[in-house]
Amino acid sequence: MFEVISSDALRVPPVRRPRLGFAGLGWIGRSRLGAIAASGLAEIAAVVDSAPGAVAQAMDHASGAVIGMEFSSLLAMDLDGIVIATPSALHAVQATAALRAGKAVFCQKPLARTAAETTAVILAAQAADRLLGVDLSYRFTAGMQQIRRMIREGELGEIYAVEMVFHNAYGPDKAWFYDARLAGGGCLLDLGIHLVDLALWCLDYPQIETAGGRLLAHGRPWHGGEGVEDYAAGQLSTTNGVSLQLACSWKAPAGTDARIELTFFGTQGGASFRNVNGSFYDFVAEHLRPDRSRRVLASPPDDWTGRAALNWVRRLAVSSAFDLEIAHLRTTAAALDRLYGRQP
Repeated sequence: MFEVISSDALRVPPVRRPRLGFAGLGWIGRSRLGAIAASGLAEIAAVVDSAPGAVAQAMDHASGAVIGMEFSSLLAMDLDGIVIATPSALHAVQATAALRAGKAVFCQKPLARTAAETTAVILAAQAADRLLGVDLSYRFTAGMQQIRRMIREGELGEIYAVEMVFHNAYGPDKAWFYDARLAGGGCLLDLGIHLVDLALWCLDYPQIETAGGRLLAHGRPWHGGEGVEDYAAGQLSTTNGVSLQLACSWKAPAGTDARIELTFFGTQGGASFRNVNGSFYDFVAEHLRPDRSRRVLASPPDDWTGRAALNWVRRLAVSSAFDLEIAHLRTTAAALDRLYGRQP
């Protein structure tokens, strides 16, 4: 059964409905808006997007909301929080502006393009004493909840290796994803961030000791400049001796729509989280026993896509104060920086 990741305060029923503004109404933004609206946990007070068609679609879930064209219009409004789902290059600037205006923030991943930007946003949230959340949605699948519990309770023994794969045979359909100035990176920042985050989250955020990555664009080495990488392979090792291997891609010939899998190897067993039949939404999690047998931990159906947003709303309904847990994102961002070769 799904368990919300929360502090003890979240066990208290919400005492109010936060007023929220939404910036960016692409399919992810509309999905999160729809999930929050359907929950009844918050009031959808304002929506902002430069595309009138996107706004029109969002109004199915926000009929009473104020409509704006500019993000800045949200900052002066009487809002408890702002949900950001704009192009990645805007995340850090917009999140920081919202926090300084006294609004809590829930931001699509990545929170920022680099570790330095990520740290700056977190410090802004701490200085403003405002809640900051990031849509790292796979944490909220029933399967990853079970695997994390097993690891933290020692059921798999000492974890010594993690293998991670995320191949998206389609790739993004928006031009800005392929512009490094707007996206900050390619498949590694878009898909690899989920893999690295899940591994470090399950392992209680060990520090990275060594890192090496290889980035390709259209089958050739990519070292920055024009475009972004569409294939990434990386190796990380932690200070407590865990080896992490990663591969992710856009538009690679994966033989299916998507291949998504994380496998944790421990001294007393393993655990696997993988998608089913190429699905982006259906996952099975299994306990890999030392006797070579498997035990299913979680399987479809599992309506997980909006849970990270709803978890943030529930936190906000209890308190808008800064939560230090978000500071762990600096470890993930630093790991990605090293895979990109931005840090030694």
